[in-house]
Amino acid sequence: MKQASTGYPGNRRDLERLRWLIFLRLFVVSFLVGIAAVIQASGDDALSYRSLYLLFAVIGCTYPLSLLYMLLTRLGVSTVMNASVQSAVDVVLITTLVYATGGAGSIYSILYPLVIMYAALFLGRRGSLMVASLAAICYGGLVDLEYFGYIPPIHEDPYYRSFTAGHVFSRIFIHIVFFYIVAVIAFYVVEREQKTKSLLSEREDSFRRLDILHRSIIESVDVGIVTVDMEGTVRSFNRAAEMIIGCRRDQAMGRNIKHLFPALSGIPNDGGVRRIPVSVEAISKGAGEKTLGCSLSTLLDPAMNRIGAIIVFQDLTDIKTMERELEKSKRMAFLGKMAAVLTHELRNPLASISGSVQLLRRDLNLEAGDRKLLDIIERGRNELETLVGDFLLLSRSRGMGSYEEIDLVEIIDETIDSIRLGGEWNEGVSLIRRHDDDRLVRGKKSEVRQAVMNITVNALQAMQEGGELTIETRRKDVNGGAYLEVEVRDDGTGIDEKYLGIIREPFFTTRETGTGLGLVIVDRVMENHGGYFHIENMTGRGVRAVVGFPIQAAD
Repeated sequence: MKQASTGYPGNRRDLERLRWLIFLRLFVVSFLVGIAAVIQASGDDALSYRSLYLLFAVIGCTYPLSLLYMLLTRLGVSTVMNASVQSAVDVVLITTLVYATGGAGSIYSILYPLVIMYAALFLGRRGSLMVASLAAICYGGLVDLEYFGYIPPIHEDPYYRSFTAGHVFSRIFIHIVFFYIVAVIAFYVVEREQKTKSLLSEREDSFRRLDILHRSIIESVDVGIVTVDMEGTVRSFNRAAEMIIGCRRDQAMGRNIKHLFPALSGIPNDGGVRRIPVSVEAISKGAGEKTLGCSLSTLLDPAMNRIGAIIVFQDLTDIKTMERELEKSKRMAFLGKMAAVLTHELRNPLASISGSVQLLRRDLNLEAGDRKLLDIIERGRNELETLVGDFLLLSRSRGMGSYEEIDLVEIIDETIDSIRLGGEWNEGVSLIRRHDDDRLVRGKKSEVRQAVMNITVNALQAMQEGGELTIETRRKDVNGGAYLEVEVRDDGTGIDEKYLGIIREPFFTTRETGTGLGLVIVDRVMENHGGYFHIENMTGRGVRAVVGFPIQAAD
């Protein structure tokens, strides 16, 4: 059978119990001092002066012994050894106290069971039985020695002298039996208490491990998990939810779910599992708006009563972006194939028309009306040639043609001059140019010029009544790469909000003479060059278009 205590000096629980035992002993002794003082002050002759002196001596020894026990705990003596010493000394002191206060007639024999009980607590079954045996030997020996006259009694009790041998034997027998019964019961209670604590500790440890496992699972998954109560108040919020929404846990806990997911403000509702897409504007600054895929399910208690809802969500922003890019790539691939076919089929007829017009102009003496008709034919041919050129740009993929180092500022200047000479320029527009020191990029000059031309012409067409056209170049680091940006800003009417999402679609245009390929070509050029293209309304008035080309050093 295991001991009740581990017996090691470092056992905090047993050390604490030893200290409480020492303080309790001091309390009991102080109480006995008070009783003895009252007896002596009242002049009661129940105890002789020799008995009182011995009683005070026993009580007086207890105080220095208590200091000794405390010192033993400080010196690192094991709790088993410390408790064994205290038990043996207490049995001897109680025996002396019984001898001083009446022997077989002393009421202080009731103190023996206290020692036996705390021995069971610290020393286990064997220790409690040994202390019970020591108490039986000391008490029985004292009473026998007094009764047979081997030791003189220091008390004067005529009632004790009238005890018969049978009476003395019965008192000894009853005390011994009582000591052992107390030892067995005390150990049984202590053992049950220890088993209960051990079982409780195991259960707590199991629950703790399950809780740690549960938390580890919840915190390790890369999907957001949020639980809310019936009022929609957030009760749990895992790490992935913090990263996806951009909101710290301490900011989300206790808040209503409608502040995080306005689209889910009506939950919990009718229960069950539902999957819905949700757009949420991240709370943390700069996190932007995200598209989340959410699953809602009912949160039940052990009695299967609905107590809230579980929201599981995943960031689908990148997936949706990839889907849009894939769809765009499919459209552009189809458009490229169609452009290649059209370019091939249209170039020969256009060449024939161009050659025929030139022959007619050279060989025939045409009247004014006929020349006008030829001019109309030639303008139509030129428009078709421009369309074929646009289709040709769309049909080219990255890597086709030779790439060279080009001066982007020089291309911008050439483009502006070309627009002025081509009649696209509005004289009511004032041009503002700001250029960075970086000028060189690597690319295909004709394509870069076409991209700059398209966004500049779009800006001019938006300022029919004049205004300021600003063209800036600057170096910018994006995702660890260096880019040279060209930003074109106008203060025109801007883009209608309902068109912002589709202005870069092929063949979409709001002008009667437009082909709807200008921004599509810009997209294709930037894709071929590994750059980027953004267009957006500015606050107040105008549009801001930005293209970014990767920078290559001149060497």
